[in-house]
Amino acid sequence: MNPFLDLRVFELLSARLCHDLVGPIAAINNGVELLTDEDPEFVRDAISLVGDSARKAANRLQFYRFAYGFSQGAMAGPAPHALASGLFDGTAILCDYGEGVRALGLEWQKLACNLLMVGGESLPRGGSLMLSAGALGPALDAVGEGAGPSAAARAALVLEVPVAELTARTISAYFTGLLGQALGCRLVTTSEPGSFRISPAPLTGVG
Repeated sequence: MNPFLDLRVFELLSARLCHDLVGPIAAINNGVELLTDEDPEFVRDAISLVGDSARKAANRLQFYRFAYGFSQGAMAGPAPHALASGLFDGTAILCDYGEGVRALGLEWQKLACNLLMVGGESLPRGGSLMLSAGALGPALDAVGEGAGPSAAARAALVLEVPVAELTARTISAYFTGLLGQALGCRLVTTSEPGSFRISPAPLTGVG
C-alpha cells in the first residue's frame, strides 16, 4: 500500500471511527449519570445500559484495531472471526465467517473484516453476511433488503473515486479497495434483488 496516501483518507477514517464510537460511549456516560437515582429498579436499568454500551464500545475498538491498525507480525487479542462476531453481536445482521477464510493469512483476513464492514453498511434493515474463501481471496455474499452498496461505494471499492470526492459514507469501501490492491486484486460488486456479492478479481483484465 502506498505509504503516502492523501491526508484526506486518514481524516475520513478517523471521523468514521469516532462516529461509530460516540454512540456507545455517550450511552455509558448517560448510564453513569442515572446511577444516582434513588429508585433501585432504575439503577438496575442504568447498570445494564452501562454494561451493554461498554461491551459494544470494546467490541468495536478491538475490531477496528485489527481492521484498520494491524499490519504484519503476531496478532494481539481475539481471532478475526471472534472480532467479527462481537462487532455484529446484538444487531440485526447475522455473520458467517467461513472456515476457509479463518485459514487464510492475517492480511487476507484483514481484507475479509473490511468486506464485512462494507457489507454491514449496505444492510440497514439487517440481513446476513457470509464470508467464503476462493482462489483469489475472500468473497462476501449478503442477503437482505436493498440493492447492496451504493454506486459511489462500488466505485470506491475499485478505487475509481478521486480522493477529493470521498466521504464518510464511502471511505470504508475505498480503504477496503486499497487493501485488495495491496494484495493483488480488485473488488467487484454484483447484485440482484435481495442479495449482493463482493468478490476479488485480478488487477488486470475484467472481473
